[in-house]
Amino acid sequence: MPVYLVLDCSATMSGEAVSSMETGVQALLSDLSSDPMALESVWMSVITFGDTAKQRVPLTDITVFRAPRLEASGQSALGSAFRLLKQRVEKEVQKTTDSTKGDWKPMVFVITDGIITDDWQPAVDEFRRLGMATVVACGAGPHADNQTLRRIGDKVVRLSNTQPGTLGAFLKWVTVSVTSSSRSLGAAVDA
Repeated sequence: MPVYLVLDCSATMSGEAVSSMETGVQALLSDLSSDPMALESVWMSVITFGDTAKQRVPLTDITVFRAPRLEASGQSALGSAFRLLKQRVEKEVQKTTDSTKGDWKPMVFVITDGIITDDWQPAVDEFRRLGMATVVACGAGPHADNQTLRRIGDKVVRLSNTQPGTLGAFLKWVTVSVTSSSRSLGAAVDA
C-alpha cells in the first residue's frame, strides 16, 4: 500500500513546525514498523515543497525507509508538488493488468499551513480528476483556508496551530489510518 507524505517546507513552516513534522515522520515510521500487517504492505515516500518540489525519499518499503532531514525555506509551491506527485505515482505504483496484480490505491497526506504561492489549482484539479489516490489535506495553523483544503483533499483535517503536540497528534492519526487500511487490505487478501 503506497503512502505519500507531501510536506510544506516553505519558510512559513520554519522553526517548531518543520521540526515537529520531522519528529512526526520518525514516529510514524516507528509505529508502522511495529505493526506486522503494515510491515508486510506499506511503502512510503516523502515529497517536500518550498520554492520547488523534491521527492526526498522514493516509494520505499518501510523496513528500509529512512526519514529525511527537513528544512524550511522559500515560497510554497504546492502546484509543483502535485505535478511531481502525479509523475511519481505514475512511475512507482504498479497498476493491475490482466497478468499482474497491482498495488493498492495510494494514500496521500498533504500538510500545509495554507500560504500557497504558486498556481496550484490546475495541478491539484488534474490529480484529483484522475483519481490517482485518496488525498487527506491537513491544514496546519490559522491561515489554512477550508475551501482550499477541500479542493486539495478527499478528506480535510484542521490543526489550530503548528506546535509539536498538534502536528504529532495528526501524524499519530496518520499512523492509525494507514494501519487500519493495511489491516483491511490484509483481510481482503485473506478472504
